[in-house]
Amino acid sequence: GNSSKYSPDLFRYDCYGSLHVVERLELMYKMKKHDGCVNALNFNASGTKLASGSDDLSIIIWDWTISEPLIEYSSGHRSNVFQAFFMPLSRDCYIVSCARDGQVRIGELSSDGSCRSTRKIAQHRGAAHKLAVQMDSPHTFLSCGEDAAVFGIDLRKEKPEKLVVCKEGEKRVPLYSIFINPSKSYEYIVSGRHHFVKVYDTRFLKKNDGFLKQYCPLHLENNDIRANVTSVAYNYNGQEILASYNDEDIYIFDSNESDTSKYVHRYSGHRNSQTVKGVNYFGPKSEFIVSGSDCGYIFFWEKQSEHVVQFMYADENGVVNCLEPNPIMPVLASSGLDDDIKIWVPSCEKPPNLNSLKNHLIANMKERDEDRRRDCPDEFVDQTVWFLMQYLGRPRRRTIWLENQGAEASSNSNSSDSDNQEEDADISQAIQCNQS
Repeated sequence: GNSSKYSPDLFRYDCYGSLHVVERLELMYKMKKHDGCVNALNFNASGTKLASGSDDLSIIIWDWTISEPLIEYSSGHRSNVFQAFFMPLSRDCYIVSCARDGQVRIGELSSDGSCRSTRKIAQHRGAAHKLAVQMDSPHTFLSCGEDAAVFGIDLRKEKPEKLVVCKEGEKRVPLYSIFINPSKSYEYIVSGRHHFVKVYDTRFLKKNDGFLKQYCPLHLENNDIRANVTSVAYNYNGQEILASYNDEDIYIFDSNESDTSKYVHRYSGHRNSQTVKGVNYFGPKSEFIVSGSDCGYIFFWEKQSEHVVQFMYADENGVVNCLEPNPIMPVLASSGLDDDIKIWVPSCEKPPNLNSLKNHLIANMKERDEDRRRDCPDEFVDQTVWFLMQYLGRPRRRTIWLENQGAEASSNSNSSDSDNQEEDADISQAIQCNQS
């Protein structure tokens, strides 16, 4: 029931941001209609519809609550669709998209379940990976591409405005991701084939293209590890910048911090190597971090503790790329190399079984080792010791619910704790050896 003193929205948002809900997420169903990898997912503002784009060049609008397509149309792109967005405040009648062919297009939808038309509104000289919309504007948005260009697009104007050509020195930086600050619509971040996250301000275009600053962890700035930033995002109020590094870790930076080499949080355990992989916040106040992995799993980290609190098998072909949280309720849509879309809801009766998590983490670290240690073995040793200490030091949440599994489960838990104590000693010895 509802008390007259409290809004049901308050309960809904508190529930959405709770650890209990994240631990109860499970696969509700798979939505199958595309004939190719699904590269783009986006919920509308009310969370009732989901747009998807695919290698099959089509865009589908779903009623995800019943797993049924409402509208399916040809995007007009000539190559893989990478992004499809509902334009805000447009009554879900306009979908903007970008693709490998470099085009940025708009589709106009009708209420009778059809697409009236699509047209090209911008053209990059290279693949266009991402778009960024302003939630308070039905007309303007940004696009970025591998030509290093950022376009400011106003649907009321005939031509887009080239805001920036992103460079590092004299060399252009192909761009993979772009995101507008939710609290400052004039500020945005980009990332790409470089280890910096760059911040721009559209109010100062005449002064160095509006460039403000750039973020990168100190240990990656002058390192043989060539870690590109595949995806960036602001948190709910624009105070944090989330960045996922190719074949490295995920970092959070304070957007108000003057020391741009200083990160606030770091998250490990997944693999981001094979594809341009996304990363996102989960929860109304960005309480959790969620990312796909090359091992086919979705990883959830609790933001403050940096601990893995949930991981779910999500792609039979082995790579999860897209993760789209519902803006209203604790529901997650995911896609990857499979040609379906998976919907995850908090309906599981029991907390997650994390017994196999350790093996997945070790396997992911070994794969990273194979790719790295030929070039920089000492760096890998440092990273591995740090990572294992983070894992072994996390609170063992399994204890409470393992007790409910009977004597056998309790025995397994005790055995696991004994093993962990031995491993803690081994890691401590490894740290001493490494320091010496």
